[in-house]
Amino acid sequence: MAIRGIDQLDVAGKTVLVRSDLNVPLEYVGDAGTITDDGRIVASVPTIKALLDRGAKVVVLAHLGRPKGAPEAKYSLAPAAVRLGELLGQPVTLATDVSGESARTVVGSLIDGQIAMLENVRFDARETSKVEAERAELAGEWAALGDVYVSDGFGVVHRAQASVTDLAKALPHAAGLLVEAEARVFSKVLSNPDRPYVVILGGSKVSDKLGVVENLLKSVDRLLVGGGMAYTFLAAQGHTVGKSLLEQDMIETVKSLVADAQARGVEVVIPVDTVIADDFAPDANTRIVPSDSIPDDWQGLDIGPETRALFASKIADAKTVVWNGPMGVFEMAAFAGGTRAVAEAMTNIDAMTVIGGGDSAAAVRLLGIDEAGFSHISTGGGASLEFLEGKTLPGLAVLEDN
Repeated sequence: MAIRGIDQLDVAGKTVLVRSDLNVPLEYVGDAGTITDDGRIVASVPTIKALLDRGAKVVVLAHLGRPKGAPEAKYSLAPAAVRLGELLGQPVTLATDVSGESARTVVGSLIDGQIAMLENVRFDARETSKVEAERAELAGEWAALGDVYVSDGFGVVHRAQASVTDLAKALPHAAGLLVEAEARVFSKVLSNPDRPYVVILGGSKVSDKLGVVENLLKSVDRLLVGGGMAYTFLAAQGHTVGKSLLEQDMIETVKSLVADAQARGVEVVIPVDTVIADDFAPDANTRIVPSDSIPDDWQGLDIGPETRALFASKIADAKTVVWNGPMGVFEMAAFAGGTRAVAEAMTNIDAMTVIGGGDSAAAVRLLGIDEAGFSHISTGGGASLEFLEGKTLPGLAVLEDN
């Protein structure tokens, strides 16, 4: 994948529009939000700092949440601007609009080495419009503010949006350090992984990751399945799963996936024991049972200790490990052990270890596991999944061969 990096751009004295991914989780009191996980903001810093250090004027474009094409106070980027300023050690001026008078004034007042941020790009309906001409119109308004575009929001490169694809068409462009690293890592694990190659999938639903499983069966050596999706795999083996999460309509699909894996010589490993609870609550009564013995009125909320040891043994000799999706309801301490065990097993091996963004990355931070213990933690859950499915990502395709 031939993508120009920022080291190939002349940015001194120029205004550089940087599409970052600052879509961080917030806890609200009224419309006032407090950031609960700043991982994506931290990940945006290296590219921004590199550009500022080279004398660029940096203008950050980003989104937060799902506003419906109009300003909503609770989705303002103000908390992100404050936190980014703290991390950079300099103020980040936030325009009060997306591409209007405030944006023009704020950007026009920048001097070399200064940074500003435009308000949430999704406050303008043209950002996510299905009509290319509408997206191009908004991109043109931004292009008039700057000289160069840098794509550094990996979490959005799987979307055709004004700030992701159309702005890249309107200005000289390059991939930021984050997007460049993400593309390099995922290209490696898809096209030329060191072996044994182990993929660990968790999270709620098989249907969310069906395309990933189908594509990865062509290349993996082992597939470890945990989280809510494991109960559909157990049901496909004929086991009852009580009140556990189950996609009844996916059972036949899972049977065919397992048959395909066997035909390809791929080892599929599912939980042998399960932490069950009589309620979906932090203080529920819990038990550990064999995965084929879940009582009717109980539900599985984590992989059990035998499965943790089994998964660790299947990870131990791996040379490439990709993990996407927690093993249980990690937000509740009683059901976090499986996710912790998988994360720790990955940090104990000499291999390329990749966390595919989303809840897995959040779990690592919540559980206090040293992020330096992994080769790569993706910032894009949806983008990393689509990459692993083998799909073309519009926000990367537009950067190629320029």
